Order: sequence, then C-alpha cells, then structure tokens
Amino acid sequence: MKKFALAAALTLAASTAFAGGMVEPVMEPEVVEQATSSSAGGVIVPLMLLLVVAAAAAS
Repeated sequence: MKKFALAAALTLAASTAFAGGMVEPVMEPEVVEQATSSSAGGVIVPLMLLLVVAAAAAS
C-alpha cells in the first residue's frame, strides 16, 4: 500500500510539471533611439539676437 501511495504521489507531481506544455518565449522588440542634433537650436538664438541688434541700430 505504501508503494501504491508513493507511486500515486509521484505521478501527480510529474503530471503538474507538464501541465502547461511548451510555450514559445515572447521576445520584446528592441528599442532604437534616434540621435538628434542640436544644431537647429543653436542657429535660431544667434539669428534672433542679430535681428534685435539690427532693429536697435536702425532706430
């Protein structure tokens, strides 16, 4: 009877290990960040400053 109980316990333990089956792993897409240049921001400020100086000189 002990062997029967042990066999039943091992059978139940082994069946729960395979309950889910094989599942393919989910791979998340790789995030690629685009590099930005700050040259556009560097051009606007001196142009605005030049316009202010030109307006002050014209008046």
